[in-house]
Amino acid sequence: MVSEGEEARDFTLKADDGREVSLSDYRGKKIVLYFYPKDGTPGCTREAVEFRDMAKEFEKEDAVILGVSKDSVKSHQKFKRKHGLPFTLLSDPEGKVLSLYDVWKKKSLYGRTFMGTERTTFLIDEKGIVKKVYRKVKAKGHAQICLLDLKGATPSKSKRNFSKETAKLKGLL
Repeated sequence: MVSEGEEARDFTLKADDGREVSLSDYRGKKIVLYFYPKDGTPGCTREAVEFRDMAKEFEKEDAVILGVSKDSVKSHQKFKRKHGLPFTLLSDPEGKVLSLYDVWKKKSLYGRTFMGTERTTFLIDEKGIVKKVYRKVKAKGHAQICLLDLKGATPSKSKRNFSKETAKLKGLL
């Protein structure tokens, strides 16, 4: 399991544009590494679109966004094109990186048990150290929380359910 304060584990995966991408390629930048279950599903689309809508704010913080799922490169290309995603999606069809980051978990739905990706995000600093881990993420509002944490301005957990407009009024966005 990758924990806060540890060095992020390096890996190489194929990106949506067909090139091989390693986590270490981004050393010197902050990284939002988010794992999600499947392209095109409602929760995954909401999460990706929220990251898309805030991408310029992440850029201002010198942060790159990398999304990882078991979907194929072709699926990522279609998902990225359909939603105008400005960040890189990485394909992990064998689940090696999902396992490396301990996000391939036993899940259950309607009494059925199966293995699947636990929606999880890692904030990684410029030196490759994991600064924050979010497990069992709720898609709605997650990108905003990540951005606030990058800025060092996250409210207490009990106050995390405020709107984007409130954050703008407080000068956080």
